Amino acid sequence: MATTAQPPPSPAELQADQAAARGDAATARRLLEDASRTAPDRAETWLKLSAMCRASGDVPAALDAIGGALRIDPLAFVPLLMKANLLDAAGRRAEAGEAYGNALAQRPSPAPGHLSNAIAQAEARHAEHLEAAAVRLAKAGAATEAALSGSEARRAARFRSNILRTTRVFHSEPTHFHYPGLAEREFHDREDFPWLETLEVATDTIAADFERVMAAERAELVPYIQYPEDVPLRQWTALNQSKAWTAIHLLQNGERVEANARHCEATMAVLARLDQPDIARRSPNAMFSLLAPGTHIPPHVGVSNARLVCHLPLIVPDGCWFRAGAERRAWKRGEAFVFDDTIEHEAMNPSQALRVVFIIDTWHPGLSKGERAAVRAIMEASDGGEGEGI
Repeated sequence: MATTAQPPPSPAELQADQAAARGDAATARRLLEDASRTAPDRAETWLKLSAMCRASGDVPAALDAIGGALRIDPLAFVPLLMKANLLDAAGRRAEAGEAYGNALAQRPSPAPGHLSNAIAQAEARHAEHLEAAAVRLAKAGAATEAALSGSEARRAARFRSNILRTTRVFHSEPTHFHYPGLAEREFHDREDFPWLETLEVATDTIAADFERVMAAERAELVPYIQYPEDVPLRQWTALNQSKAWTAIHLLQNGERVEANARHCEATMAVLARLDQPDIARRSPNAMFSLLAPGTHIPPHVGVSNARLVCHLPLIVPDGCWFRAGAERRAWKRGEAFVFDDTIEHEAMNPSQALRVVFIIDTWHPGLSKGERAAVRAIMEASDGGEGEGI
């Protein structure tokens, strides 16, 4: 971050430096107080004054002086760190813990070597502060949270972690179609999708169809991401047209992919019972997603928040994970979940084996029947009949 040039030290500050070198903290402090009044926009003067005040045991005055430096640059790392240390010395533990967090948020990268010990101490104190605060908030909410449902309790826990800033707030950021007023949830509640059990019961059937289509001579295995190189989308640079992340489509942009679907009739029968969007040239979609060993799908967002995405894990080597927003999960065979793909998400297969997930799309439960019809009509007309699927 660029900093504003400071004025040169005043004669009083130079004399204070000499006094400090002699060990005369009292004289140095008096001279620095004079210098800070005549040049209040010089941060270095305030830092020196704070140090002299602390050296004489006057912590409140040292805090006042460090405030002078922070009025010049409220995000300056060293003054923020000094403030946290002073609050600690004053016994104001909760304020100090929060102040250490504020300082760490502004730490330079890379950090100067001479600050490594101070940064390590700040990290330890901030961690202690967060742990104590987490216990306090959990205790405060325990009685009321005990009456919540499972999904409500998870949201209350996330509310607490958001307060502590151990998780950050993520929002829906679709690349194309944003329908206003819909609930933004990284992972949606199972009770909103009663058909999930139907899908999970069919796990072995769907997995058998996957093995069958993989063995077929004319099955179509294609890159999951296929964009022309001149399309203005940076999020897919690493995996566009890559064989590390591939798909076997059964339904693609509302059309049956006969080369694959004919080998998966049992799976197609299951899909016929599910609640998927029906939007010309866009939906429904259903596919086997294959992630090669050692492949990372970078953080990205989807096209429309009017639809959500469901994963049914079929082949999950140890260590594979999926993150949506601030929540990271391990896939588990046969345990489906629904998430909002317009919230930043990513995935990783760190193993030496193939990972396979069956993926379908579904309507956002916040849309009424009438709104679904409106979304369908508008999206079908949005590209003049030549759009690509979601």
